[in-house]
Amino acid sequence: MPDSHTAFGGKIGRDWRESRPWWPTPERAREGAPNVVYIVLDDVGYAQIGCYGSDIETPNIDRLAQQGLQYTNFHTTALCSPTRACLLTGRNHHSNGMATIIELASGFPGYTCQIPKSSAFVSEVLTRNGYAAYAVGKWHLTPASEMHMGAPRDRWPLGRGFERFYGFIGAETHQYTPALIYDNHEVDPPATYEEGYHLTNDITDKSIEFIRDLRAGDHEKPFFLYFAPGACHAPHQAPKDWIEKYRGRFDEGWDSWRQRVYERQQREGIIPEGTQLSERPHWVAAWDSLTDDEKTVYARMMEVFAGFLSHTDDQIGRLLSFIDDLGELENTMVVLISDNGASAEGGPHGSVNEMRFFNAVPESMDDNMAALDELGGPLHYNHYSWGWAWAGNSPLKRWKRETHEGGVLDPMIVCWPKGIEPGGGVRRQFTHAIDITPTVLEAIGAAKPAAINGVASEPMQGTSFAYTFTEPDAKGRHVTQYFEMMGSRGIYHDGWKAVTYHPILGVQYDGTDGSKPFDEDVWELYNIEKDISECNDLADENPKKLRDMIDRWWAEAGKYQVLPIDNRGMRGEIPTGAPKRERFVYKPGGGSLPGAVAPNLKGRTHYITAECVVDASSEGVLVAHGAYFGGYSLFVRDRKLHYVYNYVGVEEYWLSSEIEIPEGPVTLGFEYVAEEKQRFRGTARLFINGQQVGERELPRTIPIFISLAGEGFCVGFDGGLPVTREYGLSVASPFRFSGEMRRLTIDVTGAAYRDAAAEERVAMGTQ
Repeated sequence: MPDSHTAFGGKIGRDWRESRPWWPTPERAREGAPNVVYIVLDDVGYAQIGCYGSDIETPNIDRLAQQGLQYTNFHTTALCSPTRACLLTGRNHHSNGMATIIELASGFPGYTCQIPKSSAFVSEVLTRNGYAAYAVGKWHLTPASEMHMGAPRDRWPLGRGFERFYGFIGAETHQYTPALIYDNHEVDPPATYEEGYHLTNDITDKSIEFIRDLRAGDHEKPFFLYFAPGACHAPHQAPKDWIEKYRGRFDEGWDSWRQRVYERQQREGIIPEGTQLSERPHWVAAWDSLTDDEKTVYARMMEVFAGFLSHTDDQIGRLLSFIDDLGELENTMVVLISDNGASAEGGPHGSVNEMRFFNAVPESMDDNMAALDELGGPLHYNHYSWGWAWAGNSPLKRWKRETHEGGVLDPMIVCWPKGIEPGGGVRRQFTHAIDITPTVLEAIGAAKPAAINGVASEPMQGTSFAYTFTEPDAKGRHVTQYFEMMGSRGIYHDGWKAVTYHPILGVQYDGTDGSKPFDEDVWELYNIEKDISECNDLADENPKKLRDMIDRWWAEAGKYQVLPIDNRGMRGEIPTGAPKRERFVYKPGGGSLPGAVAPNLKGRTHYITAECVVDASSEGVLVAHGAYFGGYSLFVRDRKLHYVYNYVGVEEYWLSSEIEIPEGPVTLGFEYVAEEKQRFRGTARLFINGQQVGERELPRTIPIFISLAGEGFCVGFDGGLPVTREYGLSVASPFRFSGEMRRLTIDVTGAAYRDAAAEERVAMGTQ
């Protein structure tokens, strides 16, 4: 785009007759420049897409691979936000300050989770090369404290070069009642679950709308579309007919399914000849050892995941069909990846409501069996068992979050009919997420501005693999790449890889202890060109090579801001600049607040006061936080004041006023007094004009985490999925307060409670 401060090139005289007007030349892309589409899947493992050996049906993605290039040695960072930062900037995750997910930031340069302006986004580069730039779906690159309507927007999509955005800016959201952002403001979903709404369909609609709007005004301008669905991150939710397609498909269990995938990968040349299938780790149960009920539940969880992925593939097909109908698919470069390996965050048993897991409330097999037919729908927040994550990474070791290949080796497909010979086949060169943007810029001939908005751009650290478009057997040019995630480390160099697993502090699912010194970690050594499944550790045979690799890791770590190595989960409170307070005053009509900036009422005595004017018909929510999976709501209905506390979806505790609310100006109040010795139980009371009108005990309250899927703290409504279905309204109703609320005040006493280990479990589980 032209700079408005560019020196004037005309002539200015005393009047227009002796003056010459001048306009800067509008920035246009080079003639014939292709459209660019990045498709970023979430938590989809190496073996879960059809063309990578799976029997999950992904015909549209498979068609991209058949028509373009399929990369089988593509690597990520092992985690969501870091990989997306690499993809969008062409720079390593620590160089971007994005060492981990935004919720786990710390005050070291590589760990701030605040991408510097010197790391230009591809969207910022392309718009300066005459492109339009749009983003839809998941973002997760904005600090948690800046995900609200009163926050600055410089780290939102429109602050980083995108011209339109529609999606969610956190880690995950409910697929039927998502926490939506349109450009820079909150919006409600355009339809309800009962009307057939699903988020993936919605972002596909918006992608088509954005492109259609562009073509209405400019029939030649190329576009860059960043298409990032929530699939297949938890919650695994998909239209029921897509799930039913898979009924009975996974009854054989993860051991047999993984074996069959491996055999297809061998036959179809996805993995190098001679690749071994890694052994099942001791912490993943053998399918034959499970009870009948466990098999039934776990198989159904996988059916839901498969339906979710196939439904997403269908929407990808719909998007590509629209571009094809425009006559532009042939000259559109599509790059499809997954951001990390398959996710084990469901744990050994999976979950139908992750709120229970995050708050250490066990789920029973009876509960899971009772939910069986509703899994994938709006009333459950489900995730499959980690046995399916292990299988979904066949033939690799480990999974998301870890630097063995199961965490970092992922699918990548590049299709561009006009620029790449159709049906180009498989490519085995080592590639990494930082390579994609340099490749695209080279292939389309886009210039890299030296500075953007007055900030000099750091050089990209990725290596273009555009040479592989025409040289299938060329030696790889990305020679060295470090890996680090939450203390686990790895280094690739010229066909070799050294790697060590270090547990997250306090996380010991496999019996290991994250508290040991990093110097005691045992490094493994693999010839990764021949052994991508890391089955043949050559460390003892080749100690000099191993030492050289470890030394190389330290050199790369110093170069790219990796130090200090940090395997802690929660790393202390992140300063927001907002002063501490014990009184919160709100006016109704604003958006929701994320948990990071909402009043922390967990386990604390607090008082809520709503100053209102009501009549006999007034009803609706005064304040609410959370959803059907856990939370609280204070509301008016049938001329009475009500409070409901939803304990992690297990039980609802209700309290209603003994008298009716008088018409006219009125003060409505609620009080929770925590017990002295057990702060997570206490007494709840209701007040009307200062008079107590109801009391009951709350035998247990949520200790750690109160909001999933983006349902924030809401004044005057209950956004997203409601706290209770007993409002008597639809699944997605906000139940807005119809009276006049002049202000709402919350007073809290006592120190805020924090369980760092538990908060880390939440952050890692929602990444």
